[in-house]
Amino acid sequence: MSALLLAQAAAEGGIDNAGLAAIGYGIGALGPGIGIGYLVGQSVQAMARQPEAAGMVRTTMFLGIAFVEALALIGFVVFFLAGA
Repeated sequence: MSALLLAQAAAEGGIDNAGLAAIGYGIGALGPGIGIGYLVGQSVQAMARQPEAAGMVRTTMFLGIAFVEALALIGFVVFFLAGA
């Protein structure tokens, strides 16, 4: 219910949209941050368990990081579009 009231107040001009966009981006950046941390941690653990597969694990890790980071960059673009 409170999200509906916030959206309604923002539409009426009672709340600064740039502030809401900054809070939304901050919350949205948590997901990719946690995802990258988990991905790198599990990759290091996999490389420690099987050193002979380190090259393949590293390549897969960097691909995963690129995809997760793309989510953060999309959120950054939405932040600028909503804040304008």
